[in-house]
Amino acid sequence: DTGKGARVIDTLQVEALRDTATAMEQEKENLLEQIQSLQTSQEMRTISDGEREELTLTASRLLGRTLTVNISVETIRSPQQQDALSKATAIIDEIVGQVLDNLEGARKHLQALHAACISDAPPGPVDQKFQTIVISCALEDQKKIKRRIETLMRNVENSGKTIRITDNYKIDAQKLCAN
Repeated sequence: DTGKGARVIDTLQVEALRDTATAMEQEKENLLEQIQSLQTSQEMRTISDGEREELTLTASRLLGRTLTVNISVETIRSPQQQDALSKATAIIDEIVGQVLDNLEGARKHLQALHAACISDAPPGPVDQKFQTIVISCALEDQKKIKRRIETLMRNVENSGKTIRITDNYKIDAQKLCAN
């Protein structure tokens, strides 16, 4: 039946298109993360003022250009899946709001949320409530939630390194002043 064959082809093409667009979304997220990581890297502190200014301008330009790219793959959700996504997003947003006040607590909470998103044996405690919410989300949303948490974990880890480096500079400066 040619109608059935056309439907199969259409389905395959649509899925390929969605997969390509999703990969492009992820590429954009990765580029934004790399640019932001460059802007806050330790190397920015060790280069000359002129190089730093040039690198900052280039990074800002790249960030602006990357942000002009809009790729959107809409997920079809039931009302229950939409509700679960809203709850999961609110939980993650709440932790993001706590990062500045309690970096270590936020890091541990993000790890528990991440453990709730992985199927193999997690390395640490699992946030059971969050896991139940995530399981109620659409599969595409589950993947996006996991990626967002992974990105946040990297950002928290990098900011922790930056804070430690800054603290070490302060300690070194205090030692120099004391001598």
